[in-house]
Amino acid sequence: MGIHTNMTPFATAQEIKSHALELGFDAAAIAPPRLPDEFVERLADFVRQGRHGEMAWMADRLIQRSSPDALWPDTKSVVMVAMNYGPDTDPLVRLNEKKSGVISVYAQNKDYHDVLKKRLKQLARRTVEKFGCEVKVFVDTAPVMEKPLAGLAGLGWQGKHTNLVSRTHGSWLFLGAMFTTLDLPADVPESDHCGQCSACLDICPTDAFPGPYQLDARRCISYLTIEHAGPIPIEFRKAMGNRIYGCDDCLAVCPWNKFASRANEIAFHAREDLKSPSLAELAHLNDTEFRRRFSGSPVKRIKRNRFVRNVLIAIGNSGASELVETVLARLNDEAPIVRGAAVWALAQIAPADQVKEVAKRYAGREQDPTVKEEWGYAVQEGVARSPAGQRSSDT
Repeated sequence: MGIHTNMTPFATAQEIKSHALELGFDAAAIAPPRLPDEFVERLADFVRQGRHGEMAWMADRLIQRSSPDALWPDTKSVVMVAMNYGPDTDPLVRLNEKKSGVISVYAQNKDYHDVLKKRLKQLARRTVEKFGCEVKVFVDTAPVMEKPLAGLAGLGWQGKHTNLVSRTHGSWLFLGAMFTTLDLPADVPESDHCGQCSACLDICPTDAFPGPYQLDARRCISYLTIEHAGPIPIEFRKAMGNRIYGCDDCLAVCPWNKFASRANEIAFHAREDLKSPSLAELAHLNDTEFRRRFSGSPVKRIKRNRFVRNVLIAIGNSGASELVETVLARLNDEAPIVRGAAVWALAQIAPADQVKEVAKRYAGREQDPTVKEEWGYAVQEGVARSPAGQRSSDT
């Protein structure tokens, strides 16, 4: 692009990384433009076994995802950046607040895509102006394997839960990538420091890890609450607890988090109204209220119906009979996915005789087959109760 400097590749890399830190990133390092075959084979096996679930884009763009230079052949180096989003409290504590919803730490304020992309574009502009190269920036919106690249750059390593772990920031890092035509020296990859620890595998409520360093997304609560479009499979509903958007269990339990600190970026500090939101309040959100409540938040992208589905599953797990009226109000919802979840929730927290009585009024006029199936489950299988109104299996 007509701009040249006399700086060595090493000095150029150091300056770009320094610029990244000045822009507010917590770490920056250089990765090579090609991933080793082992990562490519692991991704192909993941897709081949169907563990990507409904995330069809992973299969559709498998070749481009396999390596940076497959996505953009001119790539000579990848500048990986990271931003800490560490919480100020242990996310696991809120799992005990049964009448409140738990939103994953990363989604309790501004959308990280927007925050990181803005900074990355600034870094890209500086890099192009000074070094006359070409660049492309990505923040989890293109077929880029950010976690393996971050590991190759030395920002951390992929733990047994498949997420990146940093010795400085623990599990709480957002990642971004800047592909460049500059030929820069790659940094030293980080080695695996998980050792014999299996805390992340052991804590998973749905057994989503077939083995260390393997994930079956179809069983993951993050996938189920965010990516999965239909009714939540019955086998996972109880395990969801009060998680209504994402799941942090495998991240939060990691021992390396003892070195983590709260995020410096205010945009990642949890909003008060998203720390422990009332399930009853969230269940009543219409589309307009939902969009207003979650404006600027990652939660907004799953839209109101899928979100309220999650909320109703959490209400079903709350054991709070006082929320029956909240559930009843959703049996007339326009969205079948919401009505179906409401039926299941009703069967969990209402007395058996009330479930049967309500079924007489609603089940016969229901047209959607998935909701009809929920009514059948509620009446025939889900209402075994003790005289006190509790499920007999729980007594």
